[in-house]
Amino acid sequence: MSFNTLGGTAFPSPASGGLEGWQRAVRRAGHRLTRPRRAVLEVVAQADAALTAAEIHRLARDRHPHTGLVTVYRTLNLLVELGLVRRLRIEEGGQVYLRADLHQPGHHLICRSCHRAVEFPCRGLEEVVEEMERRTGFTVQDHWLELFGLCPACQEEQEQ
Repeated sequence: MSFNTLGGTAFPSPASGGLEGWQRAVRRAGHRLTRPRRAVLEVVAQADAALTAAEIHRLARDRHPHTGLVTVYRTLNLLVELGLVRRLRIEEGGQVYLRADLHQPGHHLICRSCHRAVEFPCRGLEEVVEEMERRTGFTVQDHWLELFGLCPACQEEQEQ
């Protein structure tokens, strides 16, 4: 079993334990599992694509009608901190959220229409990072590369 850490505390990685593992991680981080928070966890844990906070809110309300948008955002922030969910930026300042085990940290193609995110390898980027470190004196600690376009399904839909 692999672990993520938050404040020195070890939590199960997203791939270990599924929804139950997520619930244990939230409790270990000192948070209660209210019905609205559980609804958000269920939606995100079962999603196989990136979702906006509004989409998560709508789906969570189907499970528990009293789920508020503030609860959704707070829960998403917690899940990001725990390493269970990744936050990807989309155009116009928006964000989508997806399970961290679906896409390892790296590089993503994001559909402008349906927000589907696909990871892709990016060979040669390490050399660019090393060169930038040499030129600027920075120590690069993390990076992301997100390319935007239309997935094949949305391209086909547009053509019809």
